[in-house]
Amino acid sequence: MEIKGLIIDDEPLARSVIQEYAKKLPSLKIIGECNDAICAHQVLQNNEVDLLFLDINMPKLSGIEFLKTLKNPPLVILTTAYSEYALDGFELDAIDYLKKPFSFERFCKAYFRVEELLTLKQSALKPDVTDKQYDFLFIKSDKKSIKVKISDICYIEGLGDYIKLYLTDKKLVTNLSMKKIESLLPAELFYRIHKSFIISLDKIESIEGNMVKIGNTKLPIGNLYRQDFMSIIKNFLAE
Repeated sequence: MEIKGLIIDDEPLARSVIQEYAKKLPSLKIIGECNDAICAHQVLQNNEVDLLFLDINMPKLSGIEFLKTLKNPPLVILTTAYSEYALDGFELDAIDYLKKPFSFERFCKAYFRVEELLTLKQSALKPDVTDKQYDFLFIKSDKKSIKVKISDICYIEGLGDYIKLYLTDKKLVTNLSMKKIESLLPAELFYRIHKSFIISLDKIESIEGNMVKIGNTKLPIGNLYRQDFMSIIKNFLAE
């Protein structure tokens, strides 16, 4: 992850120190330097910035005053020789406060807090594909990975170390377990009615006694699964 930083300080020596420290951190890229808040405002309007190294005591507009003008500011590390301003900065959600002169070790401590926070934020924004329910699966069969629409699955038969998928237009055999395929299917659409059968509720044509009819096939409802299965079916009964 690359973090883009902007240095805002009216002291050339202070800007130079931050530049030298930043060069030692591979993930930190300084995109510019400003000697006052007016310059910084222009840079922020035209560039994506993740982090401000912001001096508090500057001419025209102080760092605190400048920070108050920003509606959606980047993360901020305050830098100043005057510790009495620290409280004002933290009230504006500054990540850290570096009192000049500060060491590279202290600089790293502040920066790593920023890096950790941005990493967590980035992770939170990423979709978790393991939790997302897609409408298809890729099934390995006959040395190929075949795309199968979940809506095309009528039922699944367990065959020891293998399973057979009965689709609307074909059959596929693969070496998945019943437990594994069951975990991959949406629970609200598929139900296990027998140790050897998982069915699509949508494909049921009729239920009679201990048998479920799907197409031209009748499948048994196992005694261990019957009560739970029938409780599901009752939700759809028109009585």
